[in-house]
Amino acid sequence: MSIDNAKTITFISRSTPYGHGRAKACLDMVLSAAVFEQKINFIFMDDGVWQLKKGQTPSNIDAKDLSAAFAALPLYEVNDLYVEASAIEERGLSLDELVVPAQAIESAKIAELISLSDVVFTL
Repeated sequence: MSIDNAKTITFISRSTPYGHGRAKACLDMVLSAAVFEQKINFIFMDDGVWQLKKGQTPSNIDAKDLSAAFAALPLYEVNDLYVEASAIEERGLSLDELVVPAQAIESAKIAELISLSDVVFTL
């Protein structure tokens, strides 16, 4: 598929990283779409920002660590990662504590990204 035919797909991840399959499902969808050379926006909102926190030890709860998969996003040319600024602040996190570089954005910018998208998935 030519990049000229690419769609803009926005993925919004709002769930904690463990205890259910939503975080991994969203990440798998992002990677699958990227293989087909789609323009990807990956937005982490609400408790979804916890997915990007460095230093997680999910092995303590017999879960797989998603950090390595997030580190692979640039290899798939998924470079537009965003975190909801208020979610980061409310949870006492900083951008330096994230496993991948992400841009903190306000609600208005999130709404703009959504409006410019061909498809939006929220998990």
